[in-house]
Amino acid sequence: MQQLELEIKQLIIDSLDLEDVSVNDIDTNEALFGDGLGLDSIDALELGLALKKKYEIVLKSTSEESRRHFYSVATLAEFVKN
Repeated sequence: MQQLELEIKQLIIDSLDLEDVSVNDIDTNEALFGDGLGLDSIDALELGLALKKKYEIVLKSTSEESRRHFYSVATLAEFVKN
């Protein structure tokens, strides 16, 4: 799972062009949106597309379940794994 979490962190950095952020700067359990990493709704769309392309997963943008999956790197990794 740790390897998957590292892949997702790198995917976040690459897909959102976060040039000043490294994988070590992203806490696996910290919130990605709001007070955590500070991503916004546009970032969510871009990240969702990147995840869909890389892992061939289906996301529903209006689903409360999808919001839970996008809480942190750990929750995204759990979703991708399943």
